[in-house]
Amino acid sequence: MIYQLFMTKYKRILLKLSGESLMGAKQYGIDEKRLQEYAGQIKEIAGLGVQIGIVIGGGNIFRGLSGASKGFDRVKGDQMGMLATVINSLALNSALQSINVKSRVLTAIRMEPIGEFYSKTKAIESLENGEVVIFSAGTGNPFFTTDTGSSLRGIEIEADVMLKGTRVDGIYTADPEKDPDAVKFNEITYDEIYNRGLKVMDLTATAMCKENNLPIVVFDMDTPGNLKKVITGEPIGTYVHN
Repeated sequence: MIYQLFMTKYKRILLKLSGESLMGAKQYGIDEKRLQEYAGQIKEIAGLGVQIGIVIGGGNIFRGLSGASKGFDRVKGDQMGMLATVINSLALNSALQSINVKSRVLTAIRMEPIGEFYSKTKAIESLENGEVVIFSAGTGNPFFTTDTGSSLRGIEIEADVMLKGTRVDGIYTADPEKDPDAVKFNEITYDEIYNRGLKVMDLTATAMCKENNLPIVVFDMDTPGNLKKVITGEPIGTYVHN
């Protein structure tokens, strides 16, 4: 195990997954193939001895902001979004356990027996015991995104890095899906992100990572094997730092 840890760049990570990515080829909900691919990648790095915390969004089911734009009360809409993240977390938990990966779901809002109520102590104990810990229901508060929830949990569990898995292979000067002239950054500072107005995460999440010196790697999670490449230090994606 000591040798395995030596081969990895990070010992403890916070992996942020997009709810939209879980849709895969579908228009809504969860693509079972994509879910199993994610579980397989997570199992691969768990086998290297990496301690893994995960936050997953809920945009494939419901997004609070879009709900508010359609007439939902913002607080109620955000609460619905939190419940969507719990559904995704339970799905990922089930997928991991089906391939013999020990995992558990912690919720920011009490909802036993669906998940256990979050505490830093419980989370770190579980990580140190080799369990994958999935943090659901965001921060438990409205007006905060799952990006902010990821920053918060990453800082609380003292992660070495936040890995933001997306469907693009890093941060660009513009949206590469819309602008063919967009140029990719291999690395960038938090201040540059702010000054350029890049939409990597919301400002609250970015500020929290900057203030607490939590680096981020933005990478393409939808290509199997990429998660292991990041963990073993291959230069893929974009590295964000102070």
